[in-house]
Amino acid sequence: MFKIVRKEDLNPVVTLVEVEAPFVARKAKAGQFIIFRIDDKSERVPLTIAGYDREKGTVSVILQKVGFSTKALAALNAGDYIRDFVGPLGKPTDVEGKKRVCVVGGGVGCAIALPSAKAFHEAGVKVDVIVGFRSKEIVILENEFKSACDNFYLMTDDGTYGEKGFVTAKLQQLLEAGEQYDEVLAIGPIPMMKFVSATTKPFNVKTIVSLNPIMVDGTGMCGGCRVTVGGEVKFACVDGPDFDGHQVDYAELMNRNSVYKSREAEVAEGHTCRIAEMGKALIK
Repeated sequence: MFKIVRKEDLNPVVTLVEVEAPFVARKAKAGQFIIFRIDDKSERVPLTIAGYDREKGTVSVILQKVGFSTKALAALNAGDYIRDFVGPLGKPTDVEGKKRVCVVGGGVGCAIALPSAKAFHEAGVKVDVIVGFRSKEIVILENEFKSACDNFYLMTDDGTYGEKGFVTAKLQQLLEAGEQYDEVLAIGPIPMMKFVSATTKPFNVKTIVSLNPIMVDGTGMCGGCRVTVGGEVKFACVDGPDFDGHQVDYAELMNRNSVYKSREAEVAEGHTCRIAEMGKALIK
């Protein structure tokens, strides 16, 4: 069992949970993920590591409350326990050999982008950060990003905070102004990562994206997280989650990620299943 030591609501739909997991904290690196289960009847859910404290032996994850399991985890409080917290899984973000990078985060994907920005910054890399949100009300981690980069740009779709526009507009502006990046790292919704990659391609800037396909075991055994990159099948849990953004088959990725949308809608409307029973008491 793993103890929750801290919980913080970052906005109405995004929650930070810090878990006591010393063995995971000892090995964790930016870009890796964990898989959690609430109890022995729960589904396995992957979440990227948002932070870790090796001395305290804790690992933080940031989640968006969108399904039974994420709502159930967000409903727990400090002092509660969860059944599984397995990791670190996946390959860490590669910070070696870069002098200047641009980290681009979108929405809750900013929680994943932050530790990578920190890792680059701590390695002596000059870091520009562009983050984007729909509006001011859902902005998260602004101060944390500012302390982990050299230049910080905040965009909102409606212009209620920072600059109005998408992250791609700011990235395009910087590239056209002559900014030279060894790498752009984009983390967020699939369409955002797709268009970031399309923005950088004419400038021949290496672009890495962190993918979030459907995942089950996290060890490469089930094949559920397969993605096509450069015409080859890869498994995000062991070959990634970071991949060359110019080589990803985004149409396939989006199609596979939407396979269970109708089923999720059915469950949300009241269908009873084992997973629903697990979360029912917690998400009332």
